[in-house]
Amino acid sequence: MHGEGAGEEIRLMRVIIRRELRDTLRDWRIAMPIGILTVVFPVLMAGVAQLAVYIVNRYGASLLAERVTPFLTLVVGFFPLSFSLVIALETFVGEKERNCLEPLLAAPISDRALYMGKLLAAVIPPLLAGYASIGLYALTLRLVLGGLKLPPSLYAQALVLTTLEAFVMVAGAVVVSAHTTSVRAANLLASFIIVPMALVLQVESIALFWGREGALWWFALALGVLAIILVRAGLRLFQREHLLSRGRQGLPPRRLWQMLKEYWSAPAYAGGEPFSLRRVYLRDVPAVLKESRRALVCVGASVVMAALLGRYLAQQYPLPADLLDFPALSASTFRGLSMPEGLPQFTVPGIFWNNVRALLVEACVGALSLGMGALLLLMVPMMLIGYFAGAVEQVGGGVSRFLVAFILPHGVVELPAAFVATALALRVGLALITPHRDGSVSRQLLETSVDFVKVFVFLVVPLLLIAAAVETQITPRVIMMLYR
Repeated sequence: MHGEGAGEEIRLMRVIIRRELRDTLRDWRIAMPIGILTVVFPVLMAGVAQLAVYIVNRYGASLLAERVTPFLTLVVGFFPLSFSLVIALETFVGEKERNCLEPLLAAPISDRALYMGKLLAAVIPPLLAGYASIGLYALTLRLVLGGLKLPPSLYAQALVLTTLEAFVMVAGAVVVSAHTTSVRAANLLASFIIVPMALVLQVESIALFWGREGALWWFALALGVLAIILVRAGLRLFQREHLLSRGRQGLPPRRLWQMLKEYWSAPAYAGGEPFSLRRVYLRDVPAVLKESRRALVCVGASVVMAALLGRYLAQQYPLPADLLDFPALSASTFRGLSMPEGLPQFTVPGIFWNNVRALLVEACVGALSLGMGALLLLMVPMMLIGYFAGAVEQVGGGVSRFLVAFILPHGVVELPAAFVATALALRVGLALITPHRDGSVSRQLLETSVDFVKVFVFLVVPLLLIAAAVETQITPRVIMMLYR
């Protein structure tokens, strides 16, 4: 019986997919630009590759010439995805504006089958366009630059990354389309999908130019996990009655300010208790941290990966042993410490304001990158800690003594503050694709933003101030005591 139900659901999904693909291919305003981009852009990139190879070889940079062509392979696969995103953005909200969504929602089909059918129908055209672009680019490249042969593994990586990027972008766009009230709003929110993926493409290009092609498989793993998260979030939050009942509602500044004040002073988890410092620390902060437990787990996993990566880099690029002469440190070393321009001074105000500024920038970047920017900015210092710990291990020093001396005294306060701020920034960044339980994206964004500000002001800032004092006053003494 269960098998018959699953078979019927798959049949209905196939009906939805065929209907969507037929409508897409019939609309020449969508099919023609995609076809032109699929045919013209790979040929244009092959010409760019030929010109780049000629220019860099002229100046003796043959190694750079070998890296340009693989990078353009990734660009060729990504470019059709970005322009085909309009198909996914119109999946639900476009039909609603054209008044043809109600009959579809009234059909005898489950929410899961309807959502997955729409999702797969939106993935197939850009994905096929990306595959065709990569194939045409490879063919043109062989005809134009016959002497330059790319390894088959690179094409395999390009196909896998293009597939996962398509699923991530389309899954995010379908969530946006299902929770916005107009095509114009959906198109505006599309920048929060394209910009992070463009940043991912740039980081992938850095790995290619450094000759670290194997790192692309780690990007593929991360994109696969993100695609699964987005698809599951869309399935969990999709409800057809919300599509029918949600209308266009304005949000005037006065109403927005009133909602901010209400959620700041009287959120649901406050239990009706009036606003006070006692309530903030006993009710609000624990409730927000409990709500952020999944984000905290994600931050913790990212930190561990960054530390392990730093340790691996220390083995590949070891530091000279004389740079790790910790017994030569003295009290005068820290008192006369002069930081280079651009780095904070080794004082309580200098370190405190630097940490506050860094976490605020992290939150802003996270809001514009679905939270990925916040994770990456936290992973950088964690990778440095892992690198120096690995460097100490390489020269035969005690890693545990290094961590206890240099990291533990202030890190026991500073690191939890950074983890909490990053987890809340991750929630703010994901608010656009994880709507509120009532289906409202704006409410979810409002509540996560207020939660971030509240916890940042009442928990993160005091912890950072304590950590700055400990780092300047206690950490140097612990270092001299352990390395004397």
